Amino acid sequence: MPSPLLEVWPALRGRFDPISLGNFPTPVERLHALEAEVGGAPLYVKRDDLSAEAYGGNKVRTLEVLFARARATGAREIIATGAFGSNHAVATALHARRAGLSPGAVLFPQPPSFAALENFRVTLARSERLFVMPHWSLLPLGMWRAHGEGRSVMLPGGATPEGALGYVAAALELAEQVARGELPAPARIYVGIGSTCTTAGLLVGFTHAARLGLGFRKAPVVVAVRVTPWPVTGRFRILGLAVRASALLARLTGEPSLALTRSDLTRQLALDGARLGPGYGKPSGPGLEALALFRKHGLFELDTTYSSKAAAGFVAGARASAEGPALFWSTKSTLPLPTIDPAELANVPGVARRWIANAESHGFGHRV
Repeated sequence: MPSPLLEVWPALRGRFDPISLGNFPTPVERLHALEAEVGGAPLYVKRDDLSAEAYGGNKVRTLEVLFARARATGAREIIATGAFGSNHAVATALHARRAGLSPGAVLFPQPPSFAALENFRVTLARSERLFVMPHWSLLPLGMWRAHGEGRSVMLPGGATPEGALGYVAAALELAEQVARGELPAPARIYVGIGSTCTTAGLLVGFTHAARLGLGFRKAPVVVAVRVTPWPVTGRFRILGLAVRASALLARLTGEPSLALTRSDLTRQLALDGARLGPGYGKPSGPGLEALALFRKHGLFELDTTYSSKAAAGFVAGARASAEGPALFWSTKSTLPLPTIDPAELANVPGVARRWIANAESHGFGHRV
């Protein structure tokens, strides 16, 4: 399907032409069993974890835009940046060749987990060029080293105005589903926030959907559940990226009224830092409780870094408020990753080898 951005603003044609990677629209499901458990308002989930066959999740929408931009600049390689278990990096490794680009990554260590180890193995095996840094503080150096002729180096999570447009489109997609009667307009939408790109795009998209009367009369509150600590997920950074994304949209469409201010957006943003636990990549008590609850009701599997913490915020919000329907935006791919032969990792850098050995020694080689 064409991007909802092109449907709403046809003037974008020729100026916004994302590469098709995903299967959209992603489905919306009602969570009847969870409703019975927690009570309150009707509960729904937006299954962006199923956004593409090779690897789903929220990064697919962002990469559709960033891959197109890289190709337009003549790039032949696309370099992701982030932690060892980065969803952005593994999505790049698995989707870049579909766009005619050679994938690479600049990576730094994070606390081990099953999902991080699984992602890291695939990223190492499928990337053509790697820059493995021993500590997160060296990421800027790694990104500087990664720059070269014919290469496009992305910011962590693809958190740029261009990348955020992928989730402006996603918000309009949900608004169209509401307009078609697939679900009532949610009053609150819960989403995990790491790099801020998804949250910023949703804020812009829902604000414009409400102004257009598309599915929403009033923009929903986007409850961003922190999986990365402040200041990375500070309100000022989220709103700043949202404002820049809306300014880009205004420029591309030639409609100055589409540019939004912080005051236009701030009331629609709520931040939940109570599920973060010890920090990025480390399991939290609320997250583990949500993981167990989803398993109990036969729902899709959550991971301890991203989706369990976001789901914990969703469950807590559902228990605390019966105000209107609530929706959980599932952003972590739940599709099986390719199996990696150990021989494919024989020549990876020592830092990576030691991290993998440590993760395996602590039992993260198998899901628990």
